[in-house]
Amino acid sequence: MLRPRKKYTVYDLRQLKGKRCLTHIHVKSPEEAAAAAEAGVDLMSCSFDSPEAQARLPLLVAAAPNSFLSAATPHGLASPEEGIRVAFRALELGASSVYCSASPFIIEAMAREGIPVVGHLGLVPRHVTWTGYRALGRTAEEARKLYQQMKELERAGAYAAELEVVPHNLARFLCSQTTMLLMSLGSGSGCDTQFLFSDDILGDYEERPPRHAKAYRNFAAEYQRLQQERIAAFREYIADVQNGQFPERRHLVEMEAPLLEDVIRSHTNKS
Repeated sequence: MLRPRKKYTVYDLRQLKGKRCLTHIHVKSPEEAAAAAEAGVDLMSCSFDSPEAQARLPLLVAAAPNSFLSAATPHGLASPEEGIRVAFRALELGASSVYCSASPFIIEAMAREGIPVVGHLGLVPRHVTWTGYRALGRTAEEARKLYQQMKELERAGAYAAELEVVPHNLARFLCSQTTMLLMSLGSGSGCDTQFLFSDDILGDYEERPPRHAKAYRNFAAEYQRLQQERIAAFREYIADVQNGQFPERRHLVEMEAPLLEDVIRSHTNKS
């Protein structure tokens, strides 16, 4: 069966490098994917790191069939073989590419098989025991290391890399020094895509948003309001049942009285 034609391919994205900054959102539900597509978001990404996320991927693809969607493979891939297997599964389910935070060793094996891979540079939340939660690249030593890591990913065959919480002026320089697309997450406006999570855009959590994020709505407050509405509705239902106000006549199906009388009479006579 032919799949819907995507708005972008990796080839198309490469042609846009340096021409304009693409909008990029990480989505977590079919509703968000459909909304992002309707709004005109250029690129989407999603998780592919659990059985639930893997089952959700086809639903996201169906909700936004023409959108470029990159699926994030699990952190801690044990081998190149595992990376290849997981990545091909994501592509089979409709992903346009895969994100992988593993080493260039694993990414190179995936790229050799023709898998479009997005690598990672800068802050890696699961590696903060080495770095702490902070911007990376403020010192000359860290900036040089980021440059070297970028070139390693480039040589490994990644077509893009997420650049997380790197000084914006360094990020702009790095973007000018690579053929990869650099995807800015908290790294300023000088990269090829501007990346945010839907949770941040929608204000979909209680904690204070990270410094690099901007909330355009307050879904957390709306969810709290809806929860109070749920509680109130359930309490009203309980009261109606206890007071005999539910069900009302309009909620009922009624048997014709003569027929019911026949049934009652026949059973009464038998007894």
